[in-house]
Amino acid sequence: MAEKTPAKSATSKSAIPYQDPHAVRDKKVNNLEMAIGHEVRTLRKKLGITGSDLASATGISLGMLSKIENGNTSPSLTTLQALAQALGVPVTAFFRRFEEVRNAMFVKAGEGVELERRGTRAGHQYNLLGHIGNNASGVVVEPYLITLTGDSDIFPTFQHEGLEFLYMLEGSVQYRHGDKLYAMEPGDSLFFDADAPHGPEVLEKLPARYLSIICYPETVRKR
Repeated sequence: MAEKTPAKSATSKSAIPYQDPHAVRDKKVNNLEMAIGHEVRTLRKKLGITGSDLASATGISLGMLSKIENGNTSPSLTTLQALAQALGVPVTAFFRRFEEVRNAMFVKAGEGVELERRGTRAGHQYNLLGHIGNNASGVVVEPYLITLTGDSDIFPTFQHEGLEFLYMLEGSVQYRHGDKLYAMEPGDSLFFDADAPHGPEVLEKLPARYLSIICYPETVRKR
């Protein structure tokens, strides 16, 4: 029998977020030249090449490339085509941050979309709370409100790609992840690699409700 395992503390240095959740982007990014420069620099660094390498590959002087990346000049279409070819992207990639619409979805209480998912057959009710497709991050996020009642069966065999975050709202369950059990009560959370078998194994206090937020690369959905 698997032992009950308390969730690991999130206060270790390794758990410190690398981004400031309250940071505000430089307003200059709304300027077309700044937006283009940001994308050129980001794509170059993603490929692991230096400014000198990119300048040589495109025939653009290093000084001009520096001005482009810093948003200090408006590059010609010919220059953008040369950069796009060297970086392996379409020219339109340079305008992504300037033109792309950032979406949001607001769902009133009780108005989530009820879905048929694998666990539905076991009496698990899934309400999708929002969805944004083709977003700038390249990550798909699916937030669900899951409800378990006396008609629900245990179903500890979910397994899928990505990461999953659970937050207990009501009731209590023993939730399995791999070979460990976690006693989850209101206010408790569990964050895990969803590729391991997981699911509520012991339904202790019903009804039980918890948030389940699943995230995975958009490429998974396109397979």
